[in-house]
Amino acid sequence: GRNTLLIRKRKIMSREESVKLYNTYARKLFNISFRILHDSGEAEEIMQDTILKYITTGPKFLSEVQTAAWLSKTCIRKSIDVLRKKKREKLFLEEYEVEVEDAAVDAKPGDLSIGNIRKAISELPEASRLVLTLILLEGLDYEEVANYTGAREGTIRVQYSRARAKLAEKLRSM
Repeated sequence: GRNTLLIRKRKIMSREESVKLYNTYARKLFNISFRILHDSGEAEEIMQDTILKYITTGPKFLSEVQTAAWLSKTCIRKSIDVLRKKKREKLFLEEYEVEVEDAAVDAKPGDLSIGNIRKAISELPEASRLVLTLILLEGLDYEEVANYTGAREGTIRVQYSRARAKLAEKLRSM
């Protein structure tokens, strides 16, 4: 079929071509990502992921201009995804900080960190962990989670509500 024809036509990138691609675009992609994220470690990782994605699964036989555009667009998309995830984690952290501060006034600053929250989430039952992770950290809505899990949307809402309550309880006791 059509797909096998595309696979047969797909060019395998040599090591030299991969190195040339890296040397040509790494700095530009790093700068794009760094301007979005203001984090050199994250920018470095996204730059590498973008180049690796192009080398392994990206479109081949593109002109230099098309290759640059594909790499830039992919890098921007990946950077924005990381930014959104960080924003969700920050909002999540702030939301639980209020709940936990109300419950434990004598908590030391820094007790409630993303690390502690992740640890508390990891201690939840699997179903609760899955629903919390998909909604809070991945940003999916109830309908999307229902589609992925095969459960009804109402069931997901109840599981999410219970999981949040269990998580809040765990965080209060940390």
